[in-house]
Amino acid sequence: MNIGIQPLHKAEGACWQVRFASHSVTFRSEAEARQFVATLEARLQAPHQWPSQVQRAAS
Repeated sequence: MNIGIQPLHKAEGACWQVRFASHSVTFRSEAEARQFVATLEARLQAPHQWPSQVQRAAS
């Protein structure tokens, strides 16, 4: 997944935007934006079970 961070300049002041897929999330600081990206990437990289494996384990 392509994840990008870019500075924005709005009337309220500078902020940072994280864009991924067709979504965007705005943060007050670059540090908050980078922390969000780190968390998102960690969750994407985490091992996931396929639904059929989860259903069999629950039975």
